Amino acid sequence: MSSHAVTADHAPDHGHDANKFHTYVQIAMLLAVITGVEIIAVYLPFAKWMIVTALITLSTVKFMFVIFYFMHLRWDKPFCTILFFIGLILAGGTMWALLQLFSVEAALPLPT
Repeated sequence: MSSHAVTADHAPDHGHDANKFHTYVQIAMLLAVITGVEIIAVYLPFAKWMIVTALITLSTVKFMFVIFYFMHLRWDKPFCTILFFIGLILAGGTMWALLQLFSVEAALPLPT
């Protein structure tokens, strides 16, 4: 007989993996539904500001689901999440600065 008996503490946890798989599938289906709603929202006869606000909100929800579940930031150390958001803020600020720098007003010719 072997002296290495498998105890409950060292047994592989297949139920946990299946639970994570179902969570990922459910989130993927939710993301697909949100994408469908975004596509339909573009063609709805509402005010432009309402559609843009809805699209930004839905895109933010999708972004948060992707980074926290599929990029595993939910289970990662808080320091890594903070680093991710610092990079995101820097990238957003750079994009905003470039859009302001090269805006339509900046492209107009100078008056003579």
